[in-house]
Amino acid sequence: MTLRIAFMGTPDFAARSLAEIAASGHEIARVYTQPPRRRGRGQSEQKTPVHQLAEILGIPVETPASFRDPEVIAGFRALDVDVAAVVAYGQILPQDALDAPEYGCLNLHASLLPRWRGAAPIQRAIMAGDTTTGVQIQQMEAGLDTGPILLSEVVPIKSEDTAASLHDRLMEAGALMWPRTLSALERGSLEAVPQPEDGVTYAHKISSEVARIDWTRPAAELANHIRGLSPFPGAWFQLASEKGPVRVKVLLAETVSAEGGAGTALDDTLTIACGDGAVRLIKLQREGKGAMKAEDFLRGTSIPAGTVLG
Repeated sequence: MTLRIAFMGTPDFAARSLAEIAASGHEIARVYTQPPRRRGRGQSEQKTPVHQLAEILGIPVETPASFRDPEVIAGFRALDVDVAAVVAYGQILPQDALDAPEYGCLNLHASLLPRWRGAAPIQRAIMAGDTTTGVQIQQMEAGLDTGPILLSEVVPIKSEDTAASLHDRLMEAGALMWPRTLSALERGSLEAVPQPEDGVTYAHKISSEVARIDWTRPAAELANHIRGLSPFPGAWFQLASEKGPVRVKVLLAETVSAEGGAGTALDDTLTIACGDGAVRLIKLQREGKGAMKAEDFLRGTSIPAGTVLG
């Protein structure tokens, strides 16, 4: 039996799942993704990674501004799909949409629920110092990531992981779960396990203020904060200049044994004191510039010992 599927997703993370589902031989009746956005210096309109891949695969694409539009839901219901596969779509599906497919809507989420429900589970896991995370496919409900779990894959968080490296490993692990999930769905052997009531945490969207570096925190926490936000949106601090404060992102740092006033440069090689211990900044990006190693950054920007960072 071949399943008739609707796929909903937007970024690269979702495109990898779309490719795996397409290769598994099931019929993808329609792809739903976010509308094209204007990006870059030229503000040219760019289609999402999922949109671009769907066109290559020859799959019809819909880009509704809102899935709460009755006409959008009616069109979705008219597709008469068996199931919807959802990966980082970026829209909340109303109950009418969740109920439309025969087997409902299945969602791939990048954490081990109920820990890190919400928008930024990869970043939040590293920022919190977690050593383990994973990917899960769940049966979607109206609540935010509250549905029962159908399939799980545990993924370790390495000490050197950034949000980018962990993203890529979770993306691959998650994509490979879809053929197994869909085969089990065909056989009627998927078992839905309710999420535990204990241990619920929320991975709220990362705001600019959340990303700002607080030098009064312990060095180990700051190193996790920096890794969890690298390369995007990037942990940042302000640096004084003749033209006013300049924002500098820190993309990589390591903890070192040193002490001093929080936020103070302890030497001329970007060792910065924290509330407990210190970090050495390894990779930075000045506002309007490209990312660079610390030694290259210092050739153009002087931060001598004694400088206090904002």
